[in-house]
Amino acid sequence: MMTDRIAVDIKVPNQTRYLRLIGHIGENIARTLRDYGGDREKLAFDLNLVLTEAMANAIQHANEGNPAKEVHIEISIVSQRLIIRVFDFGTGFDVHQYIQPSHPLDEHGRGIYLIHTIMDEISY
Repeated sequence: MMTDRIAVDIKVPNQTRYLRLIGHIGENIARTLRDYGGDREKLAFDLNLVLTEAMANAIQHANEGNPAKEVHIEISIVSQRLIIRVFDFGTGFDVHQYIQPSHPLDEHGRGIYLIHTIMDEISY
């Protein structure tokens, strides 16, 4: 059960060099939750992965690599639920087209699949 209260609001330049920073923020949040009864290291790994994949998708696809744009990330705990929101300037897409990777061993194209595998609930 999580009773910690966290609210993180970050606006990051649309550059992949900030992926590691965002991943580390997720890890640190996981490691500092006092009332989390699960495996903190797994949660830290999962938050790092989800945040970096979501941000990488926003940078490369939604914002089309445009350095003038930014990615807005909100991380909060509300009613014992960890909520992550990623905002970008994209026009949207058919998420169902990407839930299963077309080539599972490829280095690219698995982000949405991984996010859906790790998270309990996803909305776009």
